[in-house]
Amino acid sequence: MSAHTQIQNLIEAYRQAVIAKNVDQIMALYADDIVSFDAVKALQFKGKAAYRAHWQDCMEMCPGPHIFEFHDIRIEAGQETAFAHWLAHCGGTNDKGETQSCWMRGTAGYRQVNGVWAIVHEHWSAPFDMASGAALFDLKP
Repeated sequence: MSAHTQIQNLIEAYRQAVIAKNVDQIMALYADDIVSFDAVKALQFKGKAAYRAHWQDCMEMCPGPHIFEFHDIRIEAGQETAFAHWLAHCGGTNDKGETQSCWMRGTAGYRQVNGVWAIVHEHWSAPFDMASGAALFDLKP
């Protein structure tokens, strides 16, 4: 199986694990030294323990069904490293039954770890208005 196909499969496994709210499955896809620039809470997360705690918090914020759709996925894969980026429609249902979602940008870096692809870097962001400082969550592709 080509590296491109393996990364494509990893992205889909990641997406499905998030939709299923399975933090163990999500964390199994990360390298131990993951560094994430997530769009929520902190400037960065270093290592699996810090990022696991963040993922658990995220799952608690949206107790209902999750939305995690990826569009315009682009993958560049070499022998030992790869990266991908996409537009993501993500969100979930809060404790009041309200669905909240937005479009964001996602980028991930991958590395072969003991012959298995792992996510070593993740970056999630939303554009913002320079004048107001407000995130532009209502933009659509």
